[in-house]
Amino acid sequence: MIDAGLYREVTDFAWSQHWLAGIATTFSEYGVFLVAPVILALLWRARTRGPAALAAAAWVPIAIAVALAVDTVLKSVFAEVRPCRVVPGVHTLLPCDPPADYAFPSNHTVVVAAFAVALLLVNRKWGLWALVFAVLMGISRVYVGAHYPHDVLAGFVVGAGVGALGLVVREPLAKAAVRLIPAVSGRKA
Repeated sequence: MIDAGLYREVTDFAWSQHWLAGIATTFSEYGVFLVAPVILALLWRARTRGPAALAAAAWVPIAIAVALAVDTVLKSVFAEVRPCRVVPGVHTLLPCDPPADYAFPSNHTVVVAAFAVALLLVNRKWGLWALVFAVLMGISRVYVGAHYPHDVLAGFVVGAGVGALGLVVREPLAKAAVRLIPAVSGRKA
């Protein structure tokens, strides 16, 4: 791979920084789950703010699901073996995933990038923090040895692209919210 040298440099550095290993591996493995409480808070806030707000908030988890579906297809098409299985003598902070668990694109990065961009469309302040979170997640995936840098970059592009589709689907979602949830449109159930 073109970025195998950079991958090795990052993983060698990570291996030498024992003090950061626990934090990095915990964040890299489980940080993606931090999106759930944010989504719940977002939906809770949007429930009384009208169909447009509810549709925009609903797009966040929908974007994640769509981005994961696209990621699954891309992984099966490209079938890129994890770098920890290809780069000789590399030391990783996490055990190498099974051979059939492909690397391209990074699904952790796809999720957090879709989350961040979709959230940015709803709440600029929360979205900017989420973008920082997404960048850190992508870096952590290379740092722990799970992905090449290009896997992360592709994951960010895919996730951000799907998240940005919220600009197009927000209005149809708002119309659907009015039809499906009478309380949102001000009608009694």
